[in-house]
Amino acid sequence: MALWVRLIYAVLLVSALLELSNGSTIGICYGRNADDLPTPDKVAQLVKQHNIKYVRIYDSNIDVLKAFANTGVELMIGITNLDLLAFAQFQSNVDTWMKNNILPYYPATKITHITVGAEVTEALGNVSAQVVPAMQNVFTALRKAGLHKRIKVSSTHSLGVLSRSFPPSAGAFNSSYAYFLKPMLEFLADNQSPFMVDIYPYYAYRDATNNVSLDYALFESSSEVVDPNTGLLYTNMFDAQIDALYFALMALNFKTIKIMVTETGWPSKGSPREKAATPDNAQIYNTNLIRHVINDTGTPAKPGEELDIYIFSLFNENRKPGLESERNWGLFYPDGTSVYNLDFTGRGVLGTTTGVNSTNSTGTTWCIASSTASEMDLQNALDWACGPGNVDCTAIQPSQPCYEPDTLISHASYAFNSYYQQNGATDLACSFGGAGVKVTKDPSYDKCLYLIAGSNKTTAMSSNATAVTPSIASSIKIRCAAWISGCLLISLFSFF
Repeated sequence: MALWVRLIYAVLLVSALLELSNGSTIGICYGRNADDLPTPDKVAQLVKQHNIKYVRIYDSNIDVLKAFANTGVELMIGITNLDLLAFAQFQSNVDTWMKNNILPYYPATKITHITVGAEVTEALGNVSAQVVPAMQNVFTALRKAGLHKRIKVSSTHSLGVLSRSFPPSAGAFNSSYAYFLKPMLEFLADNQSPFMVDIYPYYAYRDATNNVSLDYALFESSSEVVDPNTGLLYTNMFDAQIDALYFALMALNFKTIKIMVTETGWPSKGSPREKAATPDNAQIYNTNLIRHVINDTGTPAKPGEELDIYIFSLFNENRKPGLESERNWGLFYPDGTSVYNLDFTGRGVLGTTTGVNSTNSTGTTWCIASSTASEMDLQNALDWACGPGNVDCTAIQPSQPCYEPDTLISHASYAFNSYYQQNGATDLACSFGGAGVKVTKDPSYDKCLYLIAGSNKTTAMSSNATAVTPSIASSIKIRCAAWISGCLLISLFSFF
């Protein structure tokens, strides 16, 4: 009996450890509405090259499933709105799909979620009524295969599913969708599946520039928006939109359902009236988003709450209809080169040009690599700075404070700034043939501290005043996980 007690205790410790080890995750959406994209196997290589661990696709394309086999990448697959009727009507249709499209490739391809329909309230035709029956049939097929606890079933929504989103505490679902939302929420709660939503502060800003500031949409705001009902303070639109959903769920007494952001991002190019669709703004939004999420910052209503997000999108998609921005959400061009530089660890340099509303009280400026410079120009300028330019580039060597992230733009930024500060912080000292750009936001991160005029390398590297540090919650989580690991080992050794 004592042995069984110890075994149960060990299992509980393992479960607790796994729970504490989980954190917010960053994924990317792999849309394929284009005629110039690389083959799925090359896409899988690109994803691995950039250390992306989570990918969402919008169907169950067999070539894509094969390409991601044995990569370790976790895949979210989808059932399109066009297939909802067939999936809702007959269980046999779903069973056949499971047999042909899932079972032959799982678990080599790590499928973790299935989205049944996408933003159905925005779709043409009355497909909303088909979503929950289709979800139930997919769940039944997974249960027959013994996969219902490993693969989660849900459906994605636009923010239009809400009738009110401001103030966040007044968040409420549109009552006209109650006929399918209520049974869906019951399904999600019963099966511990997330409520999936696509959130785009860009659209809120673009369509209401008089009411929404660009800084608020980009996580750059220095002011706060107060929820009059709760007194909660919001410094960015993303958090306000997430909390509006939390309050809408709580209003219907669904307090345990977690939210997953299955699309968010910012376009790098737009039509003449879409002035905010630029590479710099796209880089600012996504970098700030990643930093915000990986620290498990949570939201004002849910501080410390983990939140999984998927950035839209991997590639620009040239066949998407609509305004110019619709075809320019990608992080990469079809040839695999970056539209702008983005570090998925959240530690990379953020290229905020002086033209953007981001200032500091001291008037200090830094020089970093331009997000629009070519890799060749950056490499040539970096070589010059670390050679004839007499910059000490020790800090960007392996095992040194500024080596990670190991990207060209990050290393070039450190070298550019060092040269700039050592040569009077003049406009000329930040030119680098057009590859450098002055910024007013300190690009320091972790233990990598950027020089300022008049400082020396020793003081710059020893000060931690401007370093970006992990959140207290994350630190506590790591310490707790380590403690539980020790307890677990002791428990296991006691069996023998």
